[in-house]
Amino acid sequence: MSANNMPGSSRLDRVVAEARRNAEQREKGYREQALKLYPWVCTRCARTFARESLPQLTVHHKDHNHDNNPPDGSNWELLCIYCHDNEHSRYLDSVGRADAPKNNQPAASFQPFAGLKSLLKNKS
Repeated sequence: MSANNMPGSSRLDRVVAEARRNAEQREKGYREQALKLYPWVCTRCARTFARESLPQLTVHHKDHNHDNNPPDGSNWELLCIYCHDNEHSRYLDSVGRADAPKNNQPAASFQPFAGLKSLLKNKS
């Protein structure tokens, strides 16, 4: 049985298509608002954009919540696609680090150079 002939696949296709349409509509709304509110400049690298290159300018949600779209634009900043990718990578690195300290414990307690000063004094 192919994926298209599976029971419920047409319902799933409709749900996915509707979710995509809703996301596109929501994005279009806040993107258009942000482009009207702010100058077409990346707030990180200061690259300016003309109408031809405008698709490379994205709207970044400062709190990373795409449903938080206040009409005054206080949760948005315009970033070029490179700075936007960089911002999300930095965010994911800070949130998802496996070695992040937990419960206010230090990440590491071993100090490899702790006795180095006394060793160097003894040599001279």
